[in-house]
Amino acid sequence: MNFPLKNFSPPWQVEFVVLAAIWGASFMFMRIATVEFGAIPTAGLRVGIAALMLMPLLAMRGQLPDLRSHWKLALSIGLLNSAIPFACFTFALLSISIGLSSILNATVPLFGALVAWAWLKDRPNATRMVGLAIGFGGVAMLAWDKVSFQPVAGGTATGWAVVACLFACVCYGLAASITKRFATGVPPLVMAAGSQLGATVALAPLTLYYWPDQPASHAAWLAALALGVLCTGSAYLLFFRLIQRAGPARTLSVTFAIPMFAVLYGVVFFGEVVTPWMVTCALVIVAGTSMSSGMWGALPWPRRVDAAAK
Repeated sequence: MNFPLKNFSPPWQVEFVVLAAIWGASFMFMRIATVEFGAIPTAGLRVGIAALMLMPLLAMRGQLPDLRSHWKLALSIGLLNSAIPFACFTFALLSISIGLSSILNATVPLFGALVAWAWLKDRPNATRMVGLAIGFGGVAMLAWDKVSFQPVAGGTATGWAVVACLFACVCYGLAASITKRFATGVPPLVMAAGSQLGATVALAPLTLYYWPDQPASHAAWLAALALGVLCTGSAYLLFFRLIQRAGPARTLSVTFAIPMFAVLYGVVFFGEVVTPWMVTCALVIVAGTSMSSGMWGALPWPRRVDAAAK
């Protein structure tokens, strides 16, 4: 008997929206978990749970020898693409909103283009250079309105939280260039599982040192579990699948959709306020980032009817 739905696969656009929704939710789950666990333990739990999920899959596919061959590279990627950025964002979410942190996260392709220019000599053309200027201008506009380095009673100054988010984005940019330079031909699951294992090893000592004295609530544990299983392990698998189905340009543009979901979660579940200035700055950052990363021309924009008819 044939089952027509057995090999059914949803359109890539559906998976794109799902991935954006999942990664947007990561900021919400980080906020919930980090209040009780603290910044470093939350990041450590996230990568540790993801490693526990991905390593058995790697073993089932017989790719453990590939990981042994590339363990140094996987460790480096794990530090720059998971351990440091996750710790930075959990630290930042102790003092700034989910919406603000997610908007800053949208600058990842911006820093990726800058790192590729400085290190890989991938010199941007005029359009991409204009995009760099616009993108950083949007960051400056947003920071001018939100950043303060004045001491805050019982918390961290918002300025340091914004700096932490931007430093995380720099790490993401470095990780992208390292992957492009040294990880060509390495199976994606090897890099995904290996990087999470490497991040877990790197964060383990600090996670144990900063582990809270008071037991965490069930809500905090569920948030940490969601971070590891849904927002990291499952999201990585969906991300690599989407690259194969839709191509890298379309897949990387998910960065621009993440803030929409993160802001929505912040408003609905945490009562956060989104100002017109934040929306304006976000649009400026997204426009500049898309131009600077080359996605402006790479995405499949609809053609004009009159031009198509010629």
